[in-house]
Amino acid sequence: MTIITKIKTATELEQFASLEATVDFLHQHLGKFRDEKTAIAKAIEYIFSDPTGNKGFLMLATQESQIVGCLVMNGTGMDEYIPANILVYIAVHEDMRGKGIGKQIIEASQKEVNGSIALHVEYDNPAQNLYKRLGFSSKYAEMRWARN
Repeated sequence: MTIITKIKTATELEQFASLEATVDFLHQHLGKFRDEKTAIAKAIEYIFSDPTGNKGFLMLATQESQIVGCLVMNGTGMDEYIPANILVYIAVHEDMRGKGIGKQIIEASQKEVNGSIALHVEYDNPAQNLYKRLGFSSKYAEMRWARN
């Protein structure tokens, strides 16, 4: 049985895993779509930087006390002109994929947020199909400028 838990503080996370272990889980199971560990840690630390809990949350999926999935949702505080929430990372343990865990985590997060959710997904990421089934649509093409 999969248990989905919302995490808003570092103390709550420590009941399941350390920050480092959570970052390692995401880094490993995001596979080719992963960011550097420092970027993943920053997204999680951003959540924990606000004691009122307005900067987002983690969703952990566990089975028998083992993490099998993790979602990082950052709150933007800007729901007037961009979505109030950014789904930054979602990963399911590679051995547990195809069992509905990703769907469970996203649906749980949809119930928890105030406002809309945006996410970035690469064109070759098969998770796009799941996002579409859960009501996400492609409204804009994202364009970026990077300082070299």
